Amino acid sequence: MNKNILPFRPDWGVPAPLLKDLLEKGKRFNIEEIIPFSPKEINVAQWVSLKCRYGCSRYGTSWCCPPATPGLDKVEQLLSEYSLAFLLVGTQHFPEFYKNNHQKRLRQIRSWKGTISLERALFLDGYYKAFSLVGEACALCKECAYPEDCRFPAERRPSLESLSIDVIGTLKKLGRTPRIAQHHCEAYSYYAIILVE
Repeated sequence: MNKNILPFRPDWGVPAPLLKDLLEKGKRFNIEEIIPFSPKEINVAQWVSLKCRYGCSRYGTSWCCPPATPGLDKVEQLLSEYSLAFLLVGTQHFPEFYKNNHQKRLRQIRSWKGTISLERALFLDGYYKAFSLVGEACALCKECAYPEDCRFPAERRPSLESLSIDVIGTLKKLGRTPRIAQHHCEAYSYYAIILVE
């Protein structure tokens, strides 16, 4: 059995062949692992939105970031409507992170589109409530049209942090060790979540 896929559990309601197929599709977008888990394991916290408000230049400038995204109370309600989630894990290695914004943006777009493509695959397989929560900030446009109409509304998804999701806390609850680059030359992990019912 593939070590990247946990053994099938009946309460997930998802056949193991589907997980295998998703992983094969995800590999085209650098997604190396797909881990099913309960949305109850997702940590949400008010302090995460403070990091967006007071630590990120995208605050108030993007359709995929606060205040355009739902607040903590709505996020908790949203998560309660799902019984299954997939953690998507990929690796990024980009030594020119601070030197080549064009290449960085292309990699972000690739990861973003990979997550959306797996959401679509789940939808087409009958999981009509599938919804992606993407990693990193939206990079589909060089500059977001916010507050004007989004140029890519079909691909617009909120980032994990924009929904007050404590990514590191969630990973720890799942028994995962977050891979964070200490230096710009180091590889780091990309995380996204797809909610499924």
